[in-house]
Amino acid sequence: MSDLLLTPKQVQAEYGIAVQTLANYRWQGIGPSYTKTNPSKYGRVKYRRSAIEAWLTAQTVQPGGAAA
Repeated sequence: MSDLLLTPKQVQAEYGIAVQTLANYRWQGIGPSYTKTNPSKYGRVKYRRSAIEAWLTAQTVQPGGAAA
């Protein structure tokens, strides 16, 4: 699988994470890593497929774990 740059709309279409949710995660600093085409507020946000996959893996909860 190629490490393509995806727009937030493409991430939504492929992974089901809403564009607004991605924006909220960026604002909160808790979502997947992203790049911007320009550091200004007008720069376009892109996500590497590998960053999305790694972030999703890190969010995976294993069932049957002991409660803390």
